[in-house]
Parts: sequence; structure tokens; C-alpha cells
Amino acid sequence: MTLLPSGAVTLIYNPVALAAVYAESVQAAAQAAAATAGPHGAPSDTAAAVARAPLVLVVDDSLTVRRVTQRLLLREGYRVDTAKDGLEALERLARERPAVLLSDIEMPRMDGFDLVRNVRVDPGLSGLPVIIITSRIAQKHRDHAAELGVDHYLGKPYAEDELLGLIAGHVARAAAQPA
Repeated sequence: MTLLPSGAVTLIYNPVALAAVYAESVQAAAQAAAATAGPHGAPSDTAAAVARAPLVLVVDDSLTVRRVTQRLLLREGYRVDTAKDGLEALERLARERPAVLLSDIEMPRMDGFDLVRNVRVDPGLSGLPVIIITSRIAQKHRDHAAELGVDHYLGKPYAEDELLGLIAGHVARAAAQPA
């Protein structure tokens, strides 16, 4: 556990231990998903429902952060794609528009601020909800993110419930908008 600057107590997870604990269940879920294919490889209703689940793109240069966040989101029923930096994220965004983009700031090749700049000038992505998750919690970083059009700014470690609430809110608003 640790104390946040606000005085709140928060848990710190050991991602290696979590991976060891959940590795078998993740493999079992993947095997179950593969088994849901109907005759001749056609997806069943369950597989189709998984394909319709909202996609969240997680961008962070830390493999550990990507995996821990991915497991959290998968457990909540989201589809998850990951990228290790802004350039890789832009490649992922060209393939499929996610419901929400989660990004760190400090990454190689293209940082999170440059990623947000690129997203905001792209007409097809300009309205994409962006949540920054970073260890840079100074007000100047928050202000810069706000100027770029970031929707939410969370410090690391983040509160899982807060993150999940933000994502669920964006997904619900998108679902309520006419197509």
C-alpha cells in the first residue's frame, strides 16, 4: 500500500504475482472463446457479442502497465488493443477506432502529447475520448494536456474504479448518440 498526495490509501499491485495468479484463467478464457466458434468456423452468438464489445486502446511503453491495464479491462468486458508508443498507437488507430484511448505521456519515438495532437487534428479521430495516465502529476503537465484537448488526466497509480467509471461514461455517451 501507499499514501497518495491526497492522503488516500491505495493498493500497489505486484504485476508479476498477478500474472502468475491469472495466467491460467486468461488462457482458459482464450480457449473458451476459440471453442465458441460454431460449425465451419462461423462465430457463435457469444463470439459475436465479444466482437461488439467496446474497444479500448492502451498506450504505454511499460509492458507491465499495458498488461495490468489490459487484464483489468478484459475482466470488465472490454476488447483491448495495446501500443508501446505514439507511433504504434497511430497504426492501431488507422485499423480501428477505439471507444476510448488511454495513454502515458513519456514514451519513445512519439510521446503522449504528440499522440494527442495527431488525434485531435484527424477529422475521424478528433472526438475520440482521451485519458492520460502518467506519473507526471504537476499542474503544468495537466494544463498542457487540457490545452491539447485531453478529456481526463490521471496520476499513477490510478484508482481502478475511477478509470473504469470514466471509460464506462464515455462508452455510454457514445452508445446514446445517434449513428
